[in-house]
Amino acid sequence: MKAIILAGGFGSRLSEETLLKPKPMVEIGGRPMLWHIMNIYSAHGVREFIIALGYKAEVIKAYFLNFYALTNDISVDLASGETLIHDGKQPLWRIHLVDTGLHTQTGGRLKRLSPWLGDDDTFFFTYGDCVADLDITALLAHHHGHRKLATVTAVVPPARFGRLACDGDQVTDFNEKPHAGEGAINGGYFVLNRGVLDYIDGDATIWERASLERLVRDGQLMAYRHLGFWSCMDTLKEKNMLDDLWATGQAPWKIWE
Repeated sequence: MKAIILAGGFGSRLSEETLLKPKPMVEIGGRPMLWHIMNIYSAHGVREFIIALGYKAEVIKAYFLNFYALTNDISVDLASGETLIHDGKQPLWRIHLVDTGLHTQTGGRLKRLSPWLGDDDTFFFTYGDCVADLDITALLAHHHGHRKLATVTAVVPPARFGRLACDGDQVTDFNEKPHAGEGAINGGYFVLNRGVLDYIDGDATIWERASLERLVRDGQLMAYRHLGFWSCMDTLKEKNMLDDLWATGQAPWKIWE
């Protein structure tokens, strides 16, 4: 299965870090957030990724084009210009870096990537700024078990996020930015069937509003409840918190070796 990761937004709420790079390239422990997310999936056997690019796409392209050299020791002969990259442990990933437009909304980016899914009917989909100690295998099994079009990972977060209302695992209401109230929220880490693309009209479609709200009305959105660690990286405070967890060896989302 493939995993689609949104990496094209402006990241304006983390402007201290995103003036020169897209938010998924902000580093936690010296590695981009995008790398952390891909490792969460890879720990459960996901090896193929489709990255939806937009804002400063060239930064992400340059990182992966130079990944082999950046993550290994290098010997350089300045007299001849010869370079030797010493092999190290490398992830067995296949990565598609696809420009989905500078101002395209989240739903529109997903719709633009439909040709890259090939014959796959089921795929993963998430944002480029959230980490969790999530059991991806259990999430996928839950999705297959209910036979609906979409599964959203529901987490319990700070009150500033949007709220999900559920009846059992059935999502009955999706409010992206409520004025009050507490409860489960959209933690990203979706499992989707290709049929969700019919709920996206075009580039201006916001996945978290029009698409998910329509899926709720049709009874096609189910929740997978994740009770473990989850955090986004919307602010510098959150970025520093994640950095501290990594530096002290206490990062719960590091589920890989």
